[in-house]
Amino acid sequence: MDVLNRILHVVATVLVLLGAVPLVVAVLQFLLVGLQRFRHLYVDRPPHLPRTAVLIPAWNEAPVLTASVEGLLAMRYPEDRLRVVVVDDASTDGTPGVMRELTARHPGRVVHLRREDGGQGKAHTLNHGLAHVLGDDWAEAVLVMDADVVFDRDALLRMARHLADPEVGAVTAYIKEGSGKQGNYLTRYIAFEYITAQAAARRAQNVLGVVACLAGGAQLHSRESLEAIGGRIDTTTLAEDTVTTFETQLAGRRVVFDGYATVLAEEPGDLAGLWKQRLRWARGNLQVSHRYRHLWFRPWKRREGHRLGSVFFGLIWYSLLATPVLLTVCSASLLYLYFTDSGRSWELFRWLWVINLVCYLLIILMSAAVDGSTFRRCWREALVYPGVVSALILVLTAFPGYFLPLLERHGWLAEDGSPRLLMVVVYAWLGLALPLAWLAKLLTGTRFRFLAPVLLHLVGYGSLLAACLVAAWVQERRKKELKWDKTEKTGKVAAGR
Repeated sequence: MDVLNRILHVVATVLVLLGAVPLVVAVLQFLLVGLQRFRHLYVDRPPHLPRTAVLIPAWNEAPVLTASVEGLLAMRYPEDRLRVVVVDDASTDGTPGVMRELTARHPGRVVHLRREDGGQGKAHTLNHGLAHVLGDDWAEAVLVMDADVVFDRDALLRMARHLADPEVGAVTAYIKEGSGKQGNYLTRYIAFEYITAQAAARRAQNVLGVVACLAGGAQLHSRESLEAIGGRIDTTTLAEDTVTTFETQLAGRRVVFDGYATVLAEEPGDLAGLWKQRLRWARGNLQVSHRYRHLWFRPWKRREGHRLGSVFFGLIWYSLLATPVLLTVCSASLLYLYFTDSGRSWELFRWLWVINLVCYLLIILMSAAVDGSTFRRCWREALVYPGVVSALILVLTAFPGYFLPLLERHGWLAEDGSPRLLMVVVYAWLGLALPLAWLAKLLTGTRFRFLAPVLLHLVGYGSLLAACLVAAWVQERRKKELKWDKTEKTGKVAAGR
């Protein structure tokens, strides 16, 4: 029995430390950012100006279309080498009227395609537009974007320069949360998330030579690359942009992230809208994981002209997908150790949270360096991104000599290691935060909706994303219908510029 207990304690110890994996991997990605210069992505890149057709799928986008289209036409790009094609997916709002005005104002430069039988999703709408764009030989490149995205004036110039290299098949830009003063606490959380998930993570992927996803709102393809993957967008998943990214690299062409090409996008300002959006993304990523299961952790696949089998790339991908499992198992292991060996449980607990503290402080500091202007807007949300409770735990474990005697004095922590409710909750917190985050989402549809932001601040934005991933697993397991739940847009990006 003693041998069994020792084995169980060793296993529990390993499982506890695995709880730090997502943050450790995130820090490693940040450390790779500084190596991007050695990839020479921006060196000796003279202007390259392919004839570019901009493809905009639009369903009930009247509030944002005018600002987006006019912004595109005002970019620093030759007029005779840029066309905007808006694919109207049977809109029932004022989109047709807006497009009549735009096509009349910019004859030949703005094209309105209307699908009378719509509602099948973004991928089907894009394919309708691609059939038109690739139907003649004018377009040398195709820029796929969302209707609400607003490009900086130099964004397309910066993206297009990479296509001068015939080995590059597609380029993606840095999409920033763009509501500015029109936003709220949730959009500021998203702004910080995008620094880590895009500005840092995709620069790291440039270093690795493999990019996980072309941002759906800003992806530039060479015509040859699109035709090499069939000239169509995948319609069998909810992650058509990720599938396109993988297929481009499988076809032997590189995908590049240009962090200097920036665009602004409107993101959800309420929990219900965010949940709907991220649930779709999470289901899509699970589908991609299964679809390309023959590639993961197979570095020898590099001989086939791509690096999708890179071990570190697989670790990046699965550390995110496995986050809910890692956090739950970590909490369960801590509780097991607490009731069987309280001394070891505290030692491991402290090591876990000290590692998390160091990693998170590095992430905050490096986020400020990567995108200082955005960070200055959302630094408060950055500090409580893991949740107020987790932030307090980080402080407690950083200064145990001060806080532990204080807790013991008030009877919240027993010197003899006997169970105390506070310690049970603290040890279980990483796993407990997930259902509480889900509860915050549920409250948005009730008369207690005012409690949802409070609960989200307590459990953390990251816990909400992890809870959303669990919901995606459930839906995939039940084979729920693949439905494109569009995020409603209001035009606050243009208003906030």
